[in-house]
Amino acid sequence: MAESARAALEISSLEGASPGALPLELVERKGLGHPDTLCDALAENLSRLLSRAYLERFGVILHHNVDKALLRGGAARPAFGGGEVTAPIELYLAGRATLEAKGVRVPVIELAVEGSRQWLREHLRFLDVERHVRIIPLLRATSGDLTELFLRRPEGTSPLANDTSLGVGYAPLDPLERTVLEVEQGLNSPEVKQRQPELGEDIKVMGVRRLHHTSLTVACAMVGRFIEDLPDYQRKKERLRERITTIARPFAHGPVEVTVNAADGNTPDSVYLSVTGLSAEAGDDGQVGRGNRVNGLITPYRPMVLEAAAGKNPVTHVGKLYNLVAQRIAAALVAEVPGVREATCYLVSQIGRPITSPEVIDVKVRLDDPAGLGAVRGRVSEVALATLATVTSLWRALLDGTERVY
Repeated sequence: MAESARAALEISSLEGASPGALPLELVERKGLGHPDTLCDALAENLSRLLSRAYLERFGVILHHNVDKALLRGGAARPAFGGGEVTAPIELYLAGRATLEAKGVRVPVIELAVEGSRQWLREHLRFLDVERHVRIIPLLRATSGDLTELFLRRPEGTSPLANDTSLGVGYAPLDPLERTVLEVEQGLNSPEVKQRQPELGEDIKVMGVRRLHHTSLTVACAMVGRFIEDLPDYQRKKERLRERITTIARPFAHGPVEVTVNAADGNTPDSVYLSVTGLSAEAGDDGQVGRGNRVNGLITPYRPMVLEAAAGKNPVTHVGKLYNLVAQRIAAALVAEVPGVREATCYLVSQIGRPITSPEVIDVKVRLDDPAGLGAVRGRVSEVALATLATVTSLWRALLDGTERVY
C-alpha cells in the first residue's frame, strides 16, 4: 500500500447530470462475431496463450504486446438453404513477443495460428476454420529496452509501467447500458442459439433512449441454411424481434421499440443473409481497438479512452490494466461506500513507475447527499487505494478469462 499512497489522489463530486438522466442517450455494443470484436478476441486469446506458455517454461510471464490485429473480409454467396464462402477471411496478427529465453524457444507463431483456430472453432458455429479462414502471423521479437524495463523491479516493489497511458472506468451501468449489453449477450447465449439456430454470432446493438422510450436497432447476420425462402426469413426475423423485446423489457425503464436488420429490402437478394453467421465472410473488415471498451460497451456520453486493451501484456501494460482497475475502483466505491450512487475513476501512468503508484488517481463520486463529500472522503480514499492494489494480481483473472476486455 505504500506505493499506492504516493500517488496523487484527487476526490471530488461528479458534476453534471448522469447520462441516464439526460433527455437523450446513445449506447452501442459490437457483439461476439463482429469483425472488430473478433480482432479483440483473437489478440487477447494470443496474449493468454503466450502468458501461459511463459509461465510453464520459465515460471514468469515474459514481455509481449500482441495488440495489433486486422481482419480482411472474405467473399461469399449466401443463399436460402445454404450458400458458400468463395474467398477466405484473412486475419493478420501482429505485435511483439519474447521468442526465446534462457536458450529455450517459445512457439509463438504456432500459438498464434493454432490458438486462433481453436478459439474460432469454439465460438463460431458455422465457420470452417480450415477453409474459411487464413491466419497470417506477423510477430517479431520484443524490443530490448522494453524487455529490460519489464524485468526491472526494485526489490519489494510492484512491476513497472510499460507505458505512459491513461485509463478510465465508471459504475454502475445505467438502464440503457444494461439493456444493450443484455440483448447482445442474450442473443449469443447457447440457450437462444439452440432455439433459434438461424441467428449468427455477428450481432450489433445500437440503443437510443429519448426520455423513457428506448429504441434498439439490431443487426443480426441470419444463417441461410436454416431459412427456406423470403417468407421464412421474414417470420424468423419477426421471431427475433420478439426475442429482443423480451430480453430488453426487464432492463429498460419504459417502452421498447425494436428494429431488426434495418437495411433489408423486399426481395431475396436484399436481406441480411449469410453462410457463416458473420459479416466478415463478405461484408465487413475489422481491427483491434475499434469496438467495445473494457466494460463491453461503446458509450459516447461517458468518459472513454481510445486504448486497445486486448492483447497487451497483463503484467505491466497500464493501457490495459488501468482501464480494468479504474472500472473496479468505480464499482467498489458504489458497492462499498454508503451514500455513493455513481462513481468515475481516471488513472494516469508514467512509464517506469510502479503500476500501484499512478501519477494521478482522479475519483469523482455522485452522492445521495451532495453536501456529504467531506464525510465520505476518508472511506472513498481507503476503498480506491485498496482496489488499486489489486492491479498486481489482475493477470490471474485475465489468464482465466474471467475479466472482460471487450
